[in-house]
Amino acid sequence: MVDPYKTREDYPVLSLKVEGKNPIYFDNACMTLKPRQVIEAIEDYYNTYPGCGGRSAHKFALKVTMRYDEAREKLQGFVNASRKEEIIFTKNATEAINLVANSLWLKEGDMVLTTDKEHNSNLVPWHLLRDRKGVIHEVVPSNPDNTFNIENLKEKMSRKVKLVSLVHTSNLDGVTVPAREIIEIAHDYDALAMLDGAQSTPHREVDVQGLDVDFFALSVHKMAGPTGMGVLYGKYGLLENLEPFLGGGDTVQQTSYTRSEFLPPPEKFEAGLQNYAGAIGAGAAVDYLASIGMEEIHEHEVSLNRYISKGLWNLGAEIIGPEDPALRGGIVSFTIPGLDVHDIAMFVDEMANVMIRSGMHCVHSWFTARGMKGSARASVYLYNTKEEAKIFLESIGQMKEILG
Repeated sequence: MVDPYKTREDYPVLSLKVEGKNPIYFDNACMTLKPRQVIEAIEDYYNTYPGCGGRSAHKFALKVTMRYDEAREKLQGFVNASRKEEIIFTKNATEAINLVANSLWLKEGDMVLTTDKEHNSNLVPWHLLRDRKGVIHEVVPSNPDNTFNIENLKEKMSRKVKLVSLVHTSNLDGVTVPAREIIEIAHDYDALAMLDGAQSTPHREVDVQGLDVDFFALSVHKMAGPTGMGVLYGKYGLLENLEPFLGGGDTVQQTSYTRSEFLPPPEKFEAGLQNYAGAIGAGAAVDYLASIGMEEIHEHEVSLNRYISKGLWNLGAEIIGPEDPALRGGIVSFTIPGLDVHDIAMFVDEMANVMIRSGMHCVHSWFTARGMKGSARASVYLYNTKEEAKIFLESIGQMKEILG
């Protein structure tokens, strides 16, 4: 089991005082805090070997090339890819999804299916392809409690469907879809399957081979790593046949005035100077999370979710998603009748230094379809404590007394 009082010692920002109080950071679904192990790995790059990888033969360049390659291998192991060449570094999950959208052989009349609660990162690219190429985008409605409806997917499936692209774990409510079953259905129709793993990878074990998923996107800034780093996993045979998304240095092995000869994956998709510090920090983040244990992290988050959910229900809150907190991981997205969600977020920040998210959480489509202005969202991670959750609930109670 995670000991949050021990792990929080790794996070320098949690020892800071703001108006005499430590920060209580409950906005982890947006971005997690960074442990000193990750910060030190990044500092080590900038302080001791700040060179350019893959282009020069001097000592700095050789060391950064080695560390960059090691980071790729660590990400390979973290998601259980079959080979390191299946790991493509991007700047976030959004870029990874866009890479697939713009490189895949989709044409007019081809269909892409998503859920009805996708982050804009897995919605807007399909709108663009609809407008530019005539690709059809359709939505699979969820159950009333926001869990995934397999029968609705089956009704949508046909030979026109070329890609099923779904959020693995929702940033709206923390619900995880039955990915293996969904992927099997997609493959039965010769369709490809992609998962947006931005919210699953930081909180539970991910096995891309076990899932048999074709593409998988993740953001490192949500898993104790640096900003500006993401990953696209793809089955190697598919990556070989994808068109390059960006062209430029390091993607080609030879050019003439009339022709470009591209390198194989992953270099084929990593154009220009790379975020070496970010990749090295990502490798350190993987090491850090592996030392704690992904299942242990998940269990800790569910335990806190149970406590927070019970407290919010007692305060009259309405929680989005299934009633069982175990189905919502570390996310509690809620509204309180009569109170504005932004007022809730600002009040707990001012009153108790509790940092939560308010708004539509980049899932505008779901809220718009229901005529809602958004929700308040508390999301926990491995360094959050029951004591912090108690302070959060007490501040909500105080707000209700004052404004309710």
